[in-house]
Amino acid sequence: MTDIVILTPNPDDPSFAGQWPQVRDRLVRALAAGGLAARSEAWTDHVDTADGLEGADLVLPLVAWGYHRDHTRWMKACATWQAAGLRMLNPPAVLAWNSDKSYLKRLGEAGVPIPPTLWSEQITPQQVADAFDALGTDALVVKPRVSGGGWQTTRLARGEALSEAPDGPALIQPFIAALESEGELSLLVFGGRFSHAVRKRPRAGEFRIQQQFGGLYAPEPDPDPVALELAERVLATVEEELLYARIDLARGPDGQWLLMEAELIEPDFYLNHAPDGGQAFVTAVADHLNR
Repeated sequence: MTDIVILTPNPDDPSFAGQWPQVRDRLVRALAAGGLAARSEAWTDHVDTADGLEGADLVLPLVAWGYHRDHTRWMKACATWQAAGLRMLNPPAVLAWNSDKSYLKRLGEAGVPIPPTLWSEQITPQQVADAFDALGTDALVVKPRVSGGGWQTTRLARGEALSEAPDGPALIQPFIAALESEGELSLLVFGGRFSHAVRKRPRAGEFRIQQQFGGLYAPEPDPDPVALELAERVLATVEEELLYARIDLARGPDGQWLLMEAELIEPDFYLNHAPDGGQAFVTAVADHLNR
């Protein structure tokens, strides 16, 4: 019998207590339907040594939430897992660089369209005041470079002061107006093959689309082929092997697709919106195990 380990948050962390068990259980059920047994371990229990994971057939960091609140230990854990040679997908090297949104700068330099972005080691009120003119916008978003789930993310209108700056390195972008109207498009890819798409919209009066802020999610049965082509371009920039990816896109002011995030660590796959219930994901896992 296979031994697949799904990494989760520390069960004692109240930040994710109501959410992660449901996501994990969806993954476990999907794998079980394909004849693959899976169990879960908190990633925080395997920072200094990988001894407890070395016997696993495959380690999947699919619910390893919370790294943005404990990034130093996360980077140490990734180094530990890398040195141990764990059979882990996505691989520890990806888990490390993808945890810092500065990867968007690299992708932008490679020709991937991203929102105009100002990078800062520590946000100041003057930087924010100057950013409106520098980016040619009346609405900004300020977020940490290491973040997740809308953590420390703020939207500001011109003339509005930033009440609380993110801790440490951050980025400033124009607010993408299409996020309020048509939302964000998430494309799920398993084993290099497109699986399904989900449209995510914010609730009325909110700009964040995450479920904890009331985001509204629905399947997108026929995603724009241009969006799919952009997702392929994004993934072609990644040198490491990937088992899974969630590519989040939104339309810019000119109607063209922009990459908002390439989620390669612990993305919710929205298997409840997958027409096949997650079979494409299970097939990708089985294909890897059968090599």
